[in-house]
Parts: sequence; structure tokens; C-alpha cells
Amino acid sequence: MGSPPIPPTDRTTSWMADSDRSMVTVAVYDDYASAQRAVDHLSDNRFPVERSAIVGTGLRLVEKVTGRLTVGKAALAGTVSGAWIGLFIGLLFGIFSVSDWWRVILFAVVLGALWGAAFGAIAHAFTGGRRDFSSLSRLEAARYAVVVDAEFAEPATRLLTGLTKP
Repeated sequence: MGSPPIPPTDRTTSWMADSDRSMVTVAVYDDYASAQRAVDHLSDNRFPVERSAIVGTGLRLVEKVTGRLTVGKAALAGTVSGAWIGLFIGLLFGIFSVSDWWRVILFAVVLGALWGAAFGAIAHAFTGGRRDFSSLSRLEAARYAVVVDAEFAEPATRLLTGLTKP
């Protein structure tokens, strides 16, 4: 005789915390949007979606090279970052300044931009040419499986059988 069904818990409890739960794959999709659409379909049909998960398999890291990185470009990126930090700090100090608040903000933005440019250029120079390119990284999965608690596998499969891809 198995253990009694686990009653629904509050949404702050992670499904991963219940390691003794048996999960069954009810559908597999090639893209995340389709898997998300399937779980939304289950939800629309009053299925207890807190008993489901989308599991990505065949994970790979994809890094898209966006361009060559020079000391000048690193300094420019540092300038922009430093200016934003300077603006934030300037606003904090400017709020409490009795007069000439705009000068405090301007000084902080300029100082932040200068320090950001210096740190950006120096940080890039210290790489010694080992990474002279900029890139964007993302994690991708080859497939996305919709899994549910074993006790809910049959109704989930039945609900997803009629679901077609757009």
C-alpha cells in the first residue's frame, strides 16, 4: 500500500523539495513556448498545475559573439555604467542637498563616468588580449518535457492529447 496522496501545499513550497514524489513525462516539446502552452492548457482545464513541471533536457550554453572588444569600447561601456552609478549616487545626495542639487547630480554623473571609463579600460587591458570580443550567453535546452505527479498522469495525458501546435 503506497503513501496517501500529498495534499496541495502553499505555492511557496518547491516541488523539488518532495524528492519522494514520482513524476511522469506526459508530453515532450522542441521549444519552451510549446511546453508553456501545454501547461497553460492544463491550467485552463482546472488541472492542478502545482503538481507539474517543465524540465529542459539536453542543455547547452550558446554564446553569441556580438563584436570585437577594444580598450576604447571597454572604456565606453565603463563610462556608461559609471554614469548610471553616478546618477544614482548623485540623486541620493541631491535629495538631501539644500541648494544647487543639480550640481551635485551633475558632478556625481561626471565623476562616475570618468571612474567607469578608467576601470573599464584597465580591466580590459589586464586580460592581455585573451578575450578581445563581447558576447551574450544563454542556456538552451534541446527538448522540454512536461512532467506531472504519477497520480495525475492519466488526466494530464488525456487533456494534452487534443492539444495541437499553433
